[in-house]
Amino acid sequence: MKRAVQVADLFDIALRAGQDIMAVYAKDFNVEYKGDDSPLTLADKKSHLVISEGLAKHYPELPILSEEGRAIPYEERKDWEQFWLVDPLDGTKEFIKKNDEFTVNIALIENGFPTLGVIYAPALDVFYFGIQGKGAFKLVEASKNEVSSDHELIAKSRPLPEVKNQDVLNVVASRSHMSEETQAFIDELKKENTVDVVSSGSSLKFCLVAEGKADYYPRYAPTMEWDTAAGQAIVEAAGGTVTRYEDQQRFYYNRENLLNGWFLAKR
Repeated sequence: MKRAVQVADLFDIALRAGQDIMAVYAKDFNVEYKGDDSPLTLADKKSHLVISEGLAKHYPELPILSEEGRAIPYEERKDWEQFWLVDPLDGTKEFIKKNDEFTVNIALIENGFPTLGVIYAPALDVFYFGIQGKGAFKLVEASKNEVSSDHELIAKSRPLPEVKNQDVLNVVASRSHMSEETQAFIDELKKENTVDVVSSGSSLKFCLVAEGKADYYPRYAPTMEWDTAAGQAIVEAAGGTVTRYEDQQRFYYNRENLLNGWFLAKR
């Protein structure tokens, strides 16, 4: 019999991955570059190991698709009804810059859509999670909390969104990947609104939308599936949407090509 997924398990796994990330962050470290010129550090590798071992221990029946795992052919994964989609260290560029804006992302995908997502920012010690049908939440000083059940985790966390009904439209944009199209989207909003633009790294941009601190997160530049799944789960659980640029349909996952098209997250 399959065991129901517990966010408390993911909380423990994400915090342990975060500890290994911060151990590398505190020292000088080497940076490698993968075939697509994206950076890779020892922290990426250590986090991947902790997460993949933790998920396999608790949920051995669920396959894992991770940025730092082996490439899994589409023929092998196309019929997966449930699987984990993982980015062990989202925002490696921010990690290298040492600006604290990097995260651990774990999402549960069911029939092509994220139904549960967790994002942990280890340098900020903030844990975000979203559960379809139950809501989205934020736990500050996460590592100081001992949690043994989902009920306890939710009880200790703040429900999202926290911020509502502002006079200013807030747009969050990538700190490392601002595109001309994103700037054009912002300029269009400015024609009829007062707009503030906030820069942020990694999947924390989704978290700002879920919190209500940002109204829009336009990403008119490439991402990969593991970059967005956990954030989408949290935004949607908080009452927002993440839709494709070309047809405004809900973003979905486990496509043959794991490269995402453009999207807009909004609350």
